[in-house]
Amino acid sequence: MKELERDLGLFSVLAISIGAMIGSGIFILPALALKIAGPAVILAYLLAGILVIPAALSKSEMATAMPEAGGTYIYIERGMGPLLGTVAGIGTWFSLSFKSALALVGGVPYLLLLFDLPLKPVALGLATLLILVNILGAKQTGRLQLGIVIIMLAALGWFAAGSAPTVQSTNYANFFADGIGGLLAATGLVFVSYAGVTKVASVAEEVEDPGRNLPRGILGSLAFTTVLYVAIVSVVVGVVDGDSVAGSLTPIAVAAEATLGQFGVVAVILAAILALVSTANAGILSSSRYPFAMSRDQLAPPTFSTVSERFGTPVTAITLTGAVLLLLISFVDVLEIAKLASAFQILVFVLINITLIAFREGSAAYEPEFTSPLYPWMQIFGAVTGVLLLTQMGLIAILGAVGIVAGSVVWYLLYVSPRVDREGAATDAIRREVGRNAIADINTSPDDTDEVLVAFPKQIDADRERSLVSLAADIVRPDDGRVIAVRFEEVPDQAPLTDGLTDQSSADRSFETRIEGLENAVGVDIEADEIVSHDTKHAIINFADKRAVDTILAEHEPFVFGHGSWVIRSTGLSDTHRVMWC
Repeated sequence: MKELERDLGLFSVLAISIGAMIGSGIFILPALALKIAGPAVILAYLLAGILVIPAALSKSEMATAMPEAGGTYIYIERGMGPLLGTVAGIGTWFSLSFKSALALVGGVPYLLLLFDLPLKPVALGLATLLILVNILGAKQTGRLQLGIVIIMLAALGWFAAGSAPTVQSTNYANFFADGIGGLLAATGLVFVSYAGVTKVASVAEEVEDPGRNLPRGILGSLAFTTVLYVAIVSVVVGVVDGDSVAGSLTPIAVAAEATLGQFGVVAVILAAILALVSTANAGILSSSRYPFAMSRDQLAPPTFSTVSERFGTPVTAITLTGAVLLLLISFVDVLEIAKLASAFQILVFVLINITLIAFREGSAAYEPEFTSPLYPWMQIFGAVTGVLLLTQMGLIAILGAVGIVAGSVVWYLLYVSPRVDREGAATDAIRREVGRNAIADINTSPDDTDEVLVAFPKQIDADRERSLVSLAADIVRPDDGRVIAVRFEEVPDQAPLTDGLTDQSSADRSFETRIEGLENAVGVDIEADEIVSHDTKHAIINFADKRAVDTILAEHEPFVFGHGSWVIRSTGLSDTHRVMWC
């Protein structure tokens, strides 16, 4: 059975959640929200962060019970059934698509401070480039993404701290000039700024000790980001006249110029451009997974779950997502993009809170490692306040949310219902935990038997495979040890890990059959495994560490596993006889 690697600790969970939240939104939304609520926009950011907590707690709990790739869509579809699963899948897909559009339309004006170019053509050009990058399956690196987040945090932190001494208290006069209605409308508008807080739940299968690290990471990142947002917006309102900020497409740069000079503007522009690229690219990658997952569950045509043999990515799903993104940039105003992105996200968070109640009340088989406090009042509060925010966001947002629900219902009746007859049940979700049980076997304490790990790439010649296993058998035979033959399969970041996990391919079955034959031929115990990951090298290190193997044996091929020194560096093995390259 194929398995998934768990290599995301608490710091990784924090980094993923913070990185998913902090993006282009903070560079454009303060100006849009200031028009609606005045100085109370500061409170709007705080209130939005608080109102996200119920959904964050609910999703944390469900992720520890069902750490499957897929996150939001999986939980709602399994808990509430395919009808609301269709609504959730389409709603989340649209929300992420709108967020990507907001990143481009809101971030490009900062780029244009350096170059005198038209906004929409530049945004369309960048969007097209990012779509092609995702289709081609360019490898994302965690270190690069982390570096981008650190630079953004450094620039924004410097802006907030460096500008704070010049804040003018008179700018906060008439704090509630636009009333509670304006405050709630602005809260709904900026809600999308926190949409990424639960993104890490979609890769919960890869999180170490999810019962501890998921809730701590999600809530910790939410608290950090809320404080940062409130500090930034407080400074923007306090250092610049409200009218000049509200009318600007680059409000953070306007405030930085007033307090930090030209150098501060350059730092803000750099951060905004990095946010533009990272947010838009992450949005395309994440949103394209929803039609892919829905197709896999028969809620969308099968073409969306087709993975290109050439690129290893779901080209049709990415192309559809890209087409929607280009249309949004071309024809929808930035304010309406922001409103609709938030409206769809609020709708999905309402469904998340309701889904948790359904799981808690619907099945004794539902056993999360972490449970949300104040159940069910926390979830009821989240659902009710979400609906309240939607009613305050204006006609466009309301029509958008209603349209998504109505369109999803029509799609369900016409396409899904004739093909799917399952009902929402927690037992169905628990039953689908393919990866969790497999990984539990890996995490069990190893015995004292000498073990040699033979690491195979996805493609290897059968004769070479036989030679490596025979060599490993010669090593363990004197001590009556065991050979662990593992086939490591790497999938692109654009494809969910479960794409390679759900069903064994003919190549997987052939591999296990060959290993069984070799076990009889060499006369030692051989354990066969297949592991799916986004990073083969990291997966080998994790497996070797968890099983505490005595020797790692692999083919020394630069274009397969690269130079062997990375194993010694990562595992701490100083004895070169413990790592063998053949």
